[in-house]
Amino acid sequence: MNWTPLNQEEQLQTIKDESQERPVLIFKHSTTCPISGTSMARLERSWNEDEAKNIKAYYLDLLQNRGLSAAVAETFSVEHESPQVLLIKNGKSIYTESHFGISFSDLLTAV
Repeated sequence: MNWTPLNQEEQLQTIKDESQERPVLIFKHSTTCPISGTSMARLERSWNEDEAKNIKAYYLDLLQNRGLSAAVAETFSVEHESPQVLLIKNGKSIYTESHFGISFSDLLTAV
């Protein structure tokens, strides 16, 4: 899986723009949380580039970017959770899930 680091608020507009052409995934991850680590590992193990339908994946380290996590929640009108995935299409969050509900097959269904 090729993660693009999400570490600047200006990237949120880039994500909105990119999502006009293809789906964009944001994974909000707490590096000290075992549930977050397990959720991320499960997603990475099941990720299949052929099936991913050109989904661009961003990774947000919550501990290093606490304020940015709040900006993500506000920008895409979702409640903050951790770990959490958001699938962005046409500038809007079309799918969000957290904890052990995060799954590659559900992301594909949402696309």
